[in-house]
Amino acid sequence: MPRTLSYNSFTVAITFLAAPARRQFRAQLLGWFDREKRSLPWRGEKDPYRILVSEVMLQQTRVAVVVERYQKFLRQFPDVSRLARAKEASVLAAWSGLGYYRRARALHAAARHVQSNGGFPASATELAQLPGIGRYTAAAVASIAFDEPAAVVDGNVKRVLQRLCGRELSSDDHWQMAQKLLEVRRPGDFNQAMMELGATVCLPGLPSCSRCPVVKFCASRGTSNEKKAGVLRRKATLSYLLARRDNAIFLRRRPANVSLMPGMWELPPTPGPRPTKEIPLLNLRHSITTTDYSILVYVRGRKRLGEGAWCPLRTVGRLPLTGLTQKILRRLELIP
Repeated sequence: MPRTLSYNSFTVAITFLAAPARRQFRAQLLGWFDREKRSLPWRGEKDPYRILVSEVMLQQTRVAVVVERYQKFLRQFPDVSRLARAKEASVLAAWSGLGYYRRARALHAAARHVQSNGGFPASATELAQLPGIGRYTAAAVASIAFDEPAAVVDGNVKRVLQRLCGRELSSDDHWQMAQKLLEVRRPGDFNQAMMELGATVCLPGLPSCSRCPVVKFCASRGTSNEKKAGVLRRKATLSYLLARRDNAIFLRRRPANVSLMPGMWELPPTPGPRPTKEIPLLNLRHSITTTDYSILVYVRGRKRLGEGAWCPLRTVGRLPLTGLTQKILRRLELIP
């Protein structure tokens, strides 16, 4: 019979929390990670600044996108001192295309805090006091950079733990179980192994149980205890104007008091519906969270453009452009 342990408000039946089984679980998971882990530019890194950059970028952004942008960001801001001294506009420009710009602002604020205090704090508790740094990110940096035995819980780890137990868990249960399983001699590697397992094997919907190194400990074995919640995607159309003068284009800056992308630069939107016979210069698809947009870009002359500025093409890439504006300008080959 599986050993039964009480966790807060309910009892969970699990088979792997006995000490010998925990040791076997850790050994098999870490052996798999050492053999199969993906080659990523932040793997093996011990610099807390570089680890922090990667962790913040990976929040709500696909790994394939982060790989390229991480290296480019570090070329511009190679250390915490350089990032701390940078202007916010430069940081936002380097972040353009990654979305969720509050992450860039928080990273910039954290760098300034670290710089003013003479270096990175070495514990998860202290790291969590940095601007915009939550419990997960603090534990990830502390365990990977400083070998602190602090477990991490992200979406991938939650899924692994729930499948191991075969039922829904509360937030406190996730953190307690993750800490109970943690290999304290290799906390950074173990945390990355748990996340890697969820990202590449214990997938949402249909896990690849035949490839799982710890499948014998799993109560689910291919079944999903996750609530099925179909997300209804919406469709919408957005129209923008492209006006050129010599080697410059007309852009407007989003107000500082708006909640979405304040202070970012974008193409001006069309003032109203376009004539049905007018053919757009560009038609592309763009998705944000639960909405799929059809983006139409029309050519516009120099008159009646409203508030904004003429921005030279040779320097427009240095501005903090919205991700959509950057996508449009690249598609039109106006910026590299």
